[in-house]
Amino acid sequence: MYRGRLERDLSLWVSKGLLGEETAGALLAEYDSRPASFSLGRVLMALAAVLLAAAVLLVVASNWEAIPRLVRVGAILALIWAVHIAAALMFGRGAIAAATGLLIIGAMSFGGAISLVGQMYHLSGDEQTVMYLWFAIATISAILFRSGAVVVVAGFLSWASFAVYLENNDTHWIGLDPWMAPLMAVILIALVRYTGAERARHLAYLLLVGWLSWLYTLYEEIAVALAFAIGGMAAFALTALPPPRIASLIRSAGAAPAFYSFLVAVIGLLLLHIEIEQGWRLVVLGVATLAAAVLAIALHGRDNGAVRYLAYTTFAVEMLYLASVTVGSILGTSSLFLFSGLVVALVAWIVIRIERRFSREARA
Repeated sequence: MYRGRLERDLSLWVSKGLLGEETAGALLAEYDSRPASFSLGRVLMALAAVLLAAAVLLVVASNWEAIPRLVRVGAILALIWAVHIAAALMFGRGAIAAATGLLIIGAMSFGGAISLVGQMYHLSGDEQTVMYLWFAIATISAILFRSGAVVVVAGFLSWASFAVYLENNDTHWIGLDPWMAPLMAVILIALVRYTGAERARHLAYLLLVGWLSWLYTLYEEIAVALAFAIGGMAAFALTALPPPRIASLIRSAGAAPAFYSFLVAVIGLLLLHIEIEQGWRLVVLGVATLAAAVLAIALHGRDNGAVRYLAYTTFAVEMLYLASVTVGSILGTSSLFLFSGLVVALVAWIVIRIERRFSREARA
């Protein structure tokens, strides 16, 4: 998709005399020489690895009653060693897709091995401990092989671990286990930076957002929602105006921290709207929400499309909500629709002006 757009842009620039044909050809050839960011073959290989790993787990779940214990343990350990050695050999030969698939099988097989040993020898422990150990082993594997695919496996294991905790504890906060979710998210972010698996960072950020949303369900107080809104906006401002000591670190993290910190702030504002439904506090909250959307566009709107569209949506929804609350009780239904249409038109006009400004700044 991007290559086609790039080719069209290069052709347009050549036709306008802005770029020579040889230069355009060289630029397109350089792009074609880069390794593809998406490969259907790699995706299919990873899917095959997941299916094969699922088959291993199902076989382990059957307990292999007819096979002696030592043979069962030896077989699963041999499988784990075999796939990792084969993965190392494949990496050495440059067969990245095959090596990635083998590492996924190895990471998934570790969970089967843990469950198998626990079943056979009746070892004490629970599902939560198994998930922690499984995540730790996947983390070690990702570090040793510097594999982004295993980082993705570790990301899904962190989600599974959090889900197991919520199910086993009826979503209550018990002990120190709830802190494992944000700790796993931090580990995932570190793995992403080490392996370069940029897309896997979303698993970590979404885990943090889910964990924070769960915290609100525990208390459901205005103070918690207010903390989300203020804390999210503070983190968002930090991504736009970082202190000199950590500026390079924040910039190297990409656009995701800005979007997810602003998302947390928007969630906090939404929760505040649920708690505050009328009176002067609703007016203050509405103005604060609109101001947050405008600030988000001002700080990150030009360079971060995800933040920009989330801010647009927040601004438009808040305008319509305030119109329905403040004017809806006065005007009739048809008048309300008319007023809402005018509000949407105003928002559209503002968006168009902002987009034109960003376009001029990009050309400057």
